[in-house]
Amino acid sequence: MASITIQNLLSECKVHGSGKAQVTLEDSEIYALFCIGLGDLGWDFNAIGVEDIEMPDDDYFKIPIKWFNELQLSHVTPKILLDVLARACAINEDFGLYIRNLCALHRRRVKYQRILSAQPLPQMDQIGPRSLLEYGECDDELLSGWMSWRKWIYDIDNRSAQETGYLFEPVLASCLGGTPVGARNSPVKRVDGNGNQTSKGRQIDCFVAGENLAYEFKMRVTIAASGQGRFGEELSFPFECQVAGFKPILIVIDPTPSPRLDELRTAFEQAAGSSYIGEKAWGHINEKSGEILSIFVEKYIRPPIESIESLHQNIPPDLYLQWRDSAVLIKSPSSEYLIERNANPDQELQ
Repeated sequence: MASITIQNLLSECKVHGSGKAQVTLEDSEIYALFCIGLGDLGWDFNAIGVEDIEMPDDDYFKIPIKWFNELQLSHVTPKILLDVLARACAINEDFGLYIRNLCALHRRRVKYQRILSAQPLPQMDQIGPRSLLEYGECDDELLSGWMSWRKWIYDIDNRSAQETGYLFEPVLASCLGGTPVGARNSPVKRVDGNGNQTSKGRQIDCFVAGENLAYEFKMRVTIAASGQGRFGEELSFPFECQVAGFKPILIVIDPTPSPRLDELRTAFEQAAGSSYIGEKAWGHINEKSGEILSIFVEKYIRPPIESIESLHQNIPPDLYLQWRDSAVLIKSPSSEYLIERNANPDQELQ
């Protein structure tokens, strides 16, 4: 019988959420993800008792979600999954974190495909009053369509930001050997004007208890932050970590210079902390992740971020959008993206 630890790990790989928002991976999907993970690491499938399966592509990101959904492997059972997990984790216990993160990534991608397929067009009574700002500037039918499209895009972009936040920080924190901590249970407390700790906690993006490290993650730090009233709190975080007895560490993925970034780095360094920007940030993440999880970072976190950012243009390319009964078509002069739509869009995931 598999240990409780392995059984709990498989449960974490398989199920996310509850109610309508629940995403449950089938045994065949998890087995495919096991094969992908073992292939990433270059491990011997036979030694772990895994029968390799034919994949549509060597790159996980190029395998359609639909392929995973339709995969049927009759020989795969929960016991086989438990046995594979146990043998792989016996080789290196970090495989447990590797596959848990890969399954977390896959579940979020499955969930977001469902969101895209189900997010309804807004009702005109929701957005009708907004026509006052542009009415008469163009044809009424064009204005109505423009308002509907932008609201739908705004809604799914908000959901994208939400789902990414739920995924990115916990995955990155686990690679660094820590966990995110909410304000309620945080060991880092806000400090009053006299430098004394209060009872109110501060959220920590990644807390590594065994090393007394408190990480702050940033995709980028721009001058825009100065007008949002939040930057003062960001500057106070490293000092509050120091007062609590922890070393604050700043991770910024985008190395674009800005006065605010310099100010934030200085605050961390004055609190006996450290900062890692751009390439040094990736280097620090890989060093802390170790041999196994650094492979996950280099295959699943870094490439999508750097690939899309490298294509950033001041002027976006021309796009054509079309709403169909069963799909949304997004087309550029060189390629297209077809989002299949649910026949019952009211079944939206929350």
